[in-house]
Amino acid sequence: MQTVLSAFLPDVPRAAAIWLSLLGVVVVAVAALLLRPGKFRLDPGSRIRRAAMPSQLEQAHEEREQSRYAQEVTVAAERATTTAQRRRTEWVAAQETVEAAWQAYEAAEAAVRRFGAAAAMPLPHTARTPSEYVDRERYLHRAALDAYWRRELSVEQLSDVFGHRDGWDPRLHPVEQELVLQRAIRDNLAARHTAAVEREQAAWRAAESAVVAARSLREEAHEATGRRVAESASALPLSEVVRPPVEQTREDAVVARGRAAVPAF
Repeated sequence: MQTVLSAFLPDVPRAAAIWLSLLGVVVVAVAALLLRPGKFRLDPGSRIRRAAMPSQLEQAHEEREQSRYAQEVTVAAERATTTAQRRRTEWVAAQETVEAAWQAYEAAEAAVRRFGAAAAMPLPHTARTPSEYVDRERYLHRAALDAYWRRELSVEQLSDVFGHRDGWDPRLHPVEQELVLQRAIRDNLAARHTAAVEREQAAWRAAESAVVAARSLREEAHEATGRRVAESASALPLSEVVRPPVEQTREDAVVARGRAAVPAF
């Protein structure tokens, strides 16, 4: 028995020292957990978020790409707005041309009615001599040239006058010649008014398309800027992202002139 005790007793102090060391480690760990619990807390959610989030290099590259795209769309929207303004100016000028052509046509129509009433009355009798026919032809040519320089006759009509084609008879009385001339002027101005209306309609369609394109690019630029801000905010912690967003509104004041479909800028 003494032999067993003598063999066991020398190891007791060593075992006690080991147990005391282990107990000290446990006490230190418990004290650290009590004093700074957040440092040693296991947060799987934050670890997952950190693993899913892009690196700082990738995030910086994405932000540069978004910023570049937003700038390009903004520049395109500004150019489209300038184009829309120019198209609208052209459309307004086309409207004014249509109005001027209509007024000229109305004046020509009034002249036709006036000379038609004069031609319906008995015409003065003149001797039908070669010199009289020469004078009538000279009068017709001079009146047609004057109308051409006033841009009331086309070059084709003037060619028909000098070629005595398409109803142009230099032997007619000057009053009858004037009636034929005024009818030709009226027809030419009517055709010019029709062409002006077609150009005005084409200018209106072009202006309307330019306005739609400019509005679409402005909205895209606004959304691109908003996406860039939203992606920057998505890099924040979850506690910051889940805050209620601030609603943003944007009003576009539009003042239209003429057709309502083509707004002014």
